Amino acid sequence: MLEFLPAQELKKKFGVFGHFYSVNLSSGEQIDCRSVLEIVKKKDQPANIDLLLERSVDAIFIMMNPGSSLPLEEVNNIHSEKQVGVLPRSLVLTRPDTTQYQVMRVMYYSGWSHVRVLNLSDLRNPKSGEFVARYRDIEDRTGFTAHSLFSHERRDELEYNLNRKDQSPIVCAWGVSTELDPLIDRCLSKVSGKPGRLGLLKPQTENKYFHPLPTLQKAKMKWVDNMVSLINS
Repeated sequence: MLEFLPAQELKKKFGVFGHFYSVNLSSGEQIDCRSVLEIVKKKDQPANIDLLLERSVDAIFIMMNPGSSLPLEEVNNIHSEKQVGVLPRSLVLTRPDTTQYQVMRVMYYSGWSHVRVLNLSDLRNPKSGEFVARYRDIEDRTGFTAHSLFSHERRDELEYNLNRKDQSPIVCAWGVSTELDPLIDRCLSKVSGKPGRLGLLKPQTENKYFHPLPTLQKAKMKWVDNMVSLINS
């Protein structure tokens, strides 16, 4: 089994940057979101961090939602529903969460310099159960679906974010909950024809890919091992 690199060691090797924004819904409420996360080797960071958005990456990871990662700088990007999908984007330094350290471990053992993380939904919520209830409630009450990068309104933004090097994988890692099915279907309708799509598929399923952060430490280590083996194969 591969050595399980500690977070303190990974912090020295990689920088993490995200685009955070908020949306004022027509219902009068505001939702906090993150559209993209860039994880890059520190030695390869450009002086202008926003240039990371224009790079072809070594891999793209698609996960459930932004989890608990937070901006480490003040962000004041507030927009209306209609502006989502045409937002000007800028990156800020971001505090990674434990899931992103798992991605860094895969990057280290795969020799990757730059990975882009996208999500089924941009809604920021660290608790998966609360997140599912929240996205369903918003869609049911307001009809707002553009919290998802894979919605029709954001097709141009999605294509821009899928910019990657030749032969680079799209790694599906959004988890195995059936409650995500509407978001998974939306995603796969946009990326199922893209070459290089892979992930650790739950047996007897067609679209449930194991999340990088299972509960048990031994399972976390196994996920990294299995993912690196899959990529190398």
